[in-house]
Amino acid sequence: MAARRALHFVFKVGDRARTARFYRELLGMRVLRHEEFEEGCKATCNGPYDGKWSKTMVGYGPEDNHFVMELTYNYGVGEYRLGNDFLGITLVSSQAVSNAKKMGWPLKEVTSGVFETEAPGGYKFYLEDKEKLKQDPMWKVTLGVSNLQKSVSYWSGLLGMKIYEKDEEKQRALLGYADDQCKLELRAVGGAVDHGTAFGRVAFSCAKDELPSIEALMKKENQKILTPLVSLDTPGKATVQVVILADPDGHEVCFVGDEAFRELSQVDPNGDKLLDDAMAADNSDKWFAEHNMKKVSA
Repeated sequence: MAARRALHFVFKVGDRARTARFYRELLGMRVLRHEEFEEGCKATCNGPYDGKWSKTMVGYGPEDNHFVMELTYNYGVGEYRLGNDFLGITLVSSQAVSNAKKMGWPLKEVTSGVFETEAPGGYKFYLEDKEKLKQDPMWKVTLGVSNLQKSVSYWSGLLGMKIYEKDEEKQRALLGYADDQCKLELRAVGGAVDHGTAFGRVAFSCAKDELPSIEALMKKENQKILTPLVSLDTPGKATVQVVILADPDGHEVCFVGDEAFRELSQVDPNGDKLLDDAMAADNSDKWFAEHNMKKVSA
């Protein structure tokens, strides 16, 4: 198996302006690229919605060597219901802690030197108050699972992740594809996993010629395939091939062909301006207010 890379986590956001402020001003990330779409994604990148939406990639550096966030904004949806599926992202940044304090953003020290905060929408982030020790301060994504062993078998046995830690007493495991990449932490929630409507997606890259074999393996093992191998077009950019899976608890897992994705994910120096222009032109809140209506709560 060729090298696989952890790429990004997908969040649905209802308040794009406050969300942008959180990632840019508090976490200190930058906009890597921003794209607007007139209709829903055929791989449901924006969730089960057909209307106009946008995608904003934010992070500490390019996806070639950083784990980043994909923020999807559906123009007609104001908020999403959280479940117990996404348990948080942990990153190492004393600057982010300092930024949060200066901004008056709510912070709670949960263990010595680790602060819990929330992005708009209620998504939890854990900030370690120390200088980063590696190029990418993103440390781990934590997902809730109903059966730890079953999930570890899926992610390690079928998807080929290395097990870095496993604690039966605390019912958690840490996995990843490489020492220097963002890790995946699985933590038992003591019952069924509820994805709400805010459910996200974690994305990885692999060699393009591995995609058919990943799909075939899932079929052979009777595992769920949400989107069979498909090509996705982005106007003016590279066409990528993806297959979307669901793990035993329904967490969405995207594998994308690495070669084309590296081309697609090049940093756009105009990313910040494109996002700012889109937010300035977004009159959806005003329109709903003028019609005495509220955006949909998904």
